[in-house]
Amino acid sequence: AFQENEIKLLTAEIECLKNFGCLGISPSLEGLRDENAKLKYRLNFLQKSLQEERSKTAKSMININSRLQEIFGAAIQAAYPDLENPPLVVTPSQQPKFGDYQCNSAMGITQILLKNQAQKVSPREIAEKITKNIPANECIEKVEIAGPGFINVHLRKDFVSKQLSSLLINGVQPPAVGKRKKVVVDFSSPNIAKEMHVGHLRSTIIGESMCRLFEFAGYDVLRLNHLGDWGTQFGMLIAHLQDKFPDYLTISPPIGDLQAFYKESKRRFDTEEEFKKRAYQCVVLLQSKNPDFIKAWELICDVSRKEFQKIYNCLDITLIERGESFYHEMMKDIVKEFEDKGFVQVDDGRKIVFVPGFPVPLTIMKSDGGYTYDTSDLAALKHRLCEEKADILIYVVDSGQSVHLQTVFAAGQMIGWYDPKVTRVAHAAFGVVLGEDKKKFKTRSGDTVRLIDLLEEGLKRAMDKLKDKERDKVVLTEEELKAAQTSVAFGCIKYADLSHNRLNDYVFSFDKMLDDRGNTAAYLLYAFTRIRAIARLANIDEQMLRKAAREEVLILDHEKEWKLGKCILRFPEILQKILEDLLLHTLCDYLYELATTFTEFYDNCYCVEKDRQSGQIMKVNMWRLLLCEATATIMAKGFDILGIKPVQRM
Repeated sequence: AFQENEIKLLTAEIECLKNFGCLGISPSLEGLRDENAKLKYRLNFLQKSLQEERSKTAKSMININSRLQEIFGAAIQAAYPDLENPPLVVTPSQQPKFGDYQCNSAMGITQILLKNQAQKVSPREIAEKITKNIPANECIEKVEIAGPGFINVHLRKDFVSKQLSSLLINGVQPPAVGKRKKVVVDFSSPNIAKEMHVGHLRSTIIGESMCRLFEFAGYDVLRLNHLGDWGTQFGMLIAHLQDKFPDYLTISPPIGDLQAFYKESKRRFDTEEEFKKRAYQCVVLLQSKNPDFIKAWELICDVSRKEFQKIYNCLDITLIERGESFYHEMMKDIVKEFEDKGFVQVDDGRKIVFVPGFPVPLTIMKSDGGYTYDTSDLAALKHRLCEEKADILIYVVDSGQSVHLQTVFAAGQMIGWYDPKVTRVAHAAFGVVLGEDKKKFKTRSGDTVRLIDLLEEGLKRAMDKLKDKERDKVVLTEEELKAAQTSVAFGCIKYADLSHNRLNDYVFSFDKMLDDRGNTAAYLLYAFTRIRAIARLANIDEQMLRKAAREEVLILDHEKEWKLGKCILRFPEILQKILEDLLLHTLCDYLYELATTFTEFYDNCYCVEKDRQSGQIMKVNMWRLLLCEATATIMAKGFDILGIKPVQRM
C-alpha cells in the first residue's frame, strides 16, 4: 500500500514537472513489471531531472532588474502588508551619482494611501520604511534615499564580478523563463507567382529575429510562412500555362520570369473575355482537385518557391511553408461552426460575421459559395490555437492589416477558441519602407523594388566600401574579403531595419547603413572584430582565456571597468523586455551602447601594456582581457539573435 501510494505521489510530481516542460516519461517505463523496480526507476528519473533543471537554472544569467524587483517587492510587502498590488518600479540609473539602479515606487504608494485610506504620507517617509525592510540579499551593497523618495541602489562589486565570471565559464545562457511554451510566428508570407519585393523585407527580417530570440529563451518555436498559394488568380495562370506550354504535363515548362508570366496572364484576363471565362473554369477544376490542374498549380508554385529560397538563403531565413491551400479543406467546417453558434448573417447572398467593437464584418463565404481571405485567416487561427496548441501566436504583418487581424483575433475569442488571459495572440505590426525622398520605396521607373535586386546592390556596395578602405590590398585574403562583403551587406540591411522601431516607417539608405560611424551594423561589426583581435594580438588563445576565467577575479576598481561590467550584465533584462513588447530595436540600441561603453573602457584602461620603443609586450592585464571577452561574447549572441554573421577579420 505504501509503495502504491508512493508511486501515485511520484506520478503526480512527474506530471507536474511535465507541465513545466522539464521532462517526458520514457516509453520503456510501461515495460517495467516489478513495482519496486518501477518505484526506483521513477525516483531515480525524477531526482536526475530535478538535478538537471537546477543545474540549468544555476548557469542561467541573472536578470538583475528582476532580482531587484523581487527584493523590493518583498520589502514593500513587509512594510505595507495590507497594500494590494503596490507599484513596483525598478530601472537602471541614468547617472553614476544616483547609483546603479533606482526604485521609484514610493511616489506611487503615496498616491494609493491617499486615495484608498485617506492617509497623507510623504514619499520620503515611505522610501525610508521600504529600505528598513529590505531582506538580506547577495547583490545590494547599499541604498540611499534621494530627493522626494527615490531609492538609489548600489550593487556589490563581488556580485557583479561573480556574474561576469559565470558568463565567461558557462557562456551566454538564457534567463530562466519557467514553463517551455509553444510559440507560433507567422512571417514573410509572399504570394506565389509574384516576386518578393522590398515590402516583404521587414516581415522576413523581423520575424526571423523574433524566432531566434524565443528559441534562445528556450521556447518551442514554429516558424510559419503563410504563402498566398490559393485563390482565383490561379485560374488565369493555369489558363495561360495551357496556352503557352500545352505539353506542360509531360515536359516541365521553362518559365524563366514568373513576374512577366503573371503580368501576361493578368493582361489577357483583363482584355480577353473568352480567356476570362476559361480562367474561371480553371479555378473550379482546381478547387475540385482535378489532377491535371493540381499538376499545373504545383508547377507554378515550385517556380516561385525556388525564387523565394534564393532570398531566404541570402538572409539565412528558416521557414516551414504552410500556405492558404493548407487550410482550404478546413474552411467548410469554419463556416459551419460560426453558423451553428448563431454568429452568421446573410447579406445579399454573402455569409458575414459581425464582431463586437468592429464596424466591418468578416465575409466567410461569398455569394457564389467561394471562400475569402477572412475564411482562410480564421481557419489558420483555429489550427494554430487548437491543433498546434500555441501558447503565444505572433503575426509579423504590416500595419495596414491591423484592423483586419484584430477583427479575426476578436472573432476567434468570441467563438471560444482562446482566452486572452491564457493565450497571447499578438499582431507585431510594422511601418513601410521609404525611399530617401520619404515616399514609398520605388525604382526610378516607379515599379516596386525587387528584393533580389536590393540584395545584389547591397553586395556590390559593401565590396566597394571594403575596397575604398583598401582592405583588399593588404589586410584580407580573397576568402576573408568575400566573407566580410556578405557579412557587411546583409548585416547592414537587417540592422538598418531592426534598429528602427518597427511601428514606424523607415528610410532605406545604403549610404547611411554602410557608414562605419554611429549606430550601424558596419560600426558594430568592425568594433566586434577589433575586440576579438585584442587577445589574439597579445598571443592569448581561447584555452588561456578559459583557464583565466576560472582562476582570475575580475577587478572592477576603475570606473570604466565598473560601467562596462554592469552594461554587459544588463543583457538578460534587455531580452526580457523584448519578449514582452516584441520591439527589437531595443537590442540594437543596447549593442550600440555596449560597443561605445567598451570604447570608453579601452581608451582608459590598458589591457596590454607595451614598450613604447620596441612594441614588445611588457604586461597583460588578464582581468581586462576577460572583460573584452565577455563583451564580445554578449555581442556575438546579440548578432545571432538579429541574424547577423560577424567575421573574425574585417
